[in-house]
Amino acid sequence: MNATPATTKTDAETEPRTDAEKETAATAEATSTPGGAPAEKVSGATGTPDAPDTEDHPEPEDGHLGGELDAGAAPARAGFGAGAAAVVAGALGAVSLTGTWMGKTLSERATLIGQIKTSQGGTAAQQIQQIYGNSWHTTALVNGVFALLALIVGAVVLARPAFGTPGRAEQPVWVKAVALAGVVLGVVGLLISAGMYLDLFAALPSAKG
Repeated sequence: MNATPATTKTDAETEPRTDAEKETAATAEATSTPGGAPAEKVSGATGTPDAPDTEDHPEPEDGHLGGELDAGAAPARAGFGAGAAAVVAGALGAVSLTGTWMGKTLSERATLIGQIKTSQGGTAAQQIQQIYGNSWHTTALVNGVFALLALIVGAVVLARPAFGTPGRAEQPVWVKAVALAGVVLGVVGLLISAGMYLDLFAALPSAKG
């Protein structure tokens, strides 16, 4: 009688697979495709692709950029206005010393009114006062008004930084210089106008000769 040969199993076939071997095999199957090409790299247990990192390159905020532009434009507008006011103060101060077209016109009007009043008769003193004195005083009054305006505008320009927003940029040097010139010319113009109006520099002509 023929005996059936016994089949022997190797240790590798008989021993059960360990947990480490099972995980290695599962990883190999997951990282390979049916065609043998490697699969795309996955992230985490969900198998989703890695998202691009955007933390290193944040997008600029439009609101923040607009705020910086507005903050830079505000000092420019303030400096422009201060410069214009300083030039106006200087011009008014110069005009108060040289005279204006308005002052000349009002002076001629005062002369005409004096001639009309004294046309019907009057003493020599009255004629001098009405024709010459009133015209002289009108010119002094107009020049004094322009000098006062120059003094006020220049003083406001110089004093504006003290009452402005703390931390605001300082006024340019030329703005301060022109405003100061307007103040000085205004003071000088006021003194001259006051002297003319009060007949301090030259008295009215006397009828007695």
